[in-house]
Amino acid sequence: MAEKSGKAFDFGLFRRLITYTNPYRLTFYFVGFSAILLSIFAVLRPFLLQQVIDKTIIPKDNELLVFFISLMVGTLFLEVISQFLFIYFANWLGQQVILDIRVKLFNHMLGFKKQYYDKSAVGRLVTRAVSDIETIASIFSQGLFMIISDLLKMLVILGYMLYQSWQLTLLVLVVLPIILYATRIFQQKMKTAFEEVRTQVSNLNSFVQERITGMKIVQLFTREETEYANFKEINEKHKKGWIKTVWYNSIFFPIAEMSSSVTIGLIVWFGGLKAAQGDVITLGVVIAFIELAQMLFRPLRQIADKFNTLQMGMVAANRVFAILDTDSKINDTGVSELKEVTGKITFDNVKFSYVEGEEVLKGISFNVNAGETVAIVGATGAGKSTIINLLSRFYEINSGTISIDDKSINTVTLASLRGHIAVVLQDVFLFADTILNNITLKNPEITADQVYKAAKEIGIHDFIMSLPDGYGYNVKERGAMLSSGQRQLISFLRAYVTNPEILVLDEATSSIDSHSEQLIQDATNKITKDRTSIVIAHRLATIKKADKIIVMDQGEIVEEGNHNELLEISGGYYRNLYEVQFSEMKEV
Repeated sequence: MAEKSGKAFDFGLFRRLITYTNPYRLTFYFVGFSAILLSIFAVLRPFLLQQVIDKTIIPKDNELLVFFISLMVGTLFLEVISQFLFIYFANWLGQQVILDIRVKLFNHMLGFKKQYYDKSAVGRLVTRAVSDIETIASIFSQGLFMIISDLLKMLVILGYMLYQSWQLTLLVLVVLPIILYATRIFQQKMKTAFEEVRTQVSNLNSFVQERITGMKIVQLFTREETEYANFKEINEKHKKGWIKTVWYNSIFFPIAEMSSSVTIGLIVWFGGLKAAQGDVITLGVVIAFIELAQMLFRPLRQIADKFNTLQMGMVAANRVFAILDTDSKINDTGVSELKEVTGKITFDNVKFSYVEGEEVLKGISFNVNAGETVAIVGATGAGKSTIINLLSRFYEINSGTISIDDKSINTVTLASLRGHIAVVLQDVFLFADTILNNITLKNPEITADQVYKAAKEIGIHDFIMSLPDGYGYNVKERGAMLSSGQRQLISFLRAYVTNPEILVLDEATSSIDSHSEQLIQDATNKITKDRTSIVIAHRLATIKKADKIIVMDQGEIVEEGNHNELLEISGGYYRNLYEVQFSEMKEV
């Protein structure tokens, strides 16, 4: 959804936002009714004050004075109650709306293609899902209903003023266009300013999030001063964005205040003369008009201030809806469930590119029989990891067919497809939670006893129990409390405990110590037995026993066979790669 800078108010966007109040229509109407009550009470106070002056103070009627004071106290009490209900339910409605939008946004983001996250800054997405949505709540709590309430007050006040004295009302209306024009210009300028503010907030969040996550690299390469300078520059832009809003406020509010003072002066001058001459304009009317004029101009100033809030909320809503309107989902068009999988995998002339026109896979075809262990080797960028991403449908292929048990993966549901595949990645991600929760991912179908049993089977139970609190040990963000080898072992157990029909190991032993590698190698032999497995590895020594080895180069399969068969190919890619690694091992 394109942003419309400078447009004072986007009614199309507003109508879309209002649809989220549909489940809470009764509350919506109640808040609107409270706004009407507040506008009535706003006029009652000046009216009662006028009556007190004209009918009790000037005639010196003490009994009637007590009566009117009692009315004023009762009116004030009812106004306070109405104000309380108005504020509470307006805020309640705002929180309910953003709850629904945030849940919808997060659910929408859960289905995005991996490609979307490859191109999107995490900090910006966090800003959209947290602070931008929180800003939307202010549309209801401090913006929309407050503006409606103020507008109603103004209309009722103007009607009452005309009823009391058209002459004094005309004096007020002479100044009113100045305020209205200033308010209109102010709204347009603030819309543009707040769009810039939200952009700078996103940039700041993104920068801070990335640097905190990559602080080890910043410190390792002594980039503290450089990143500090970059942060100062970004923060300066953020400050300038806010200063622009301060500048517009500093111009508008003095103009509004001055106009209000001029209006009161005109009322006192003209009304005072008329009252002194014994005209129909009484002293009580003059006093009431002074208060009414202030009440008329005060909402204008407040509307401008609340319009700022409304504009910030609308800008935030625009950004959130832009994500909700993003069509970056894998089309879950499958009509059947993938059940009783034997594990046969077929790639038939599969072509794929991350960037249009730059093919990563150039029409590859291969078969993996049920229960086979197939290794895929090749240089970095050959397309090895791409194969497993496509098998799990994290990306859509350009052409060709990928099948499991002779069923195209496009014809089965995503959940059933991924439910039969377990993946152990080279870059292990662990949540800031306990080891047990990182293994089960809070799947109620996986019990703690199953986890303990699986850990013992692959030989890592003792390692986990050696940690403080054992399986209850909190690994902190991204598993920072564990070594890379330990994180890899946890990831391996996470895959193993699901008892998958298809197991994928993506460079699972490329960055761990010898002891951890031996543990994983033993576990690999156990888990891959009678189970379809795809192993991607740089260390050829770990895949000698594979039933089949597929050698890739620049997106194409250049060789295929078992370890011994490939070594017999004179000048072959695999043989050259193996000899280089073997010689390096001898040197070590």
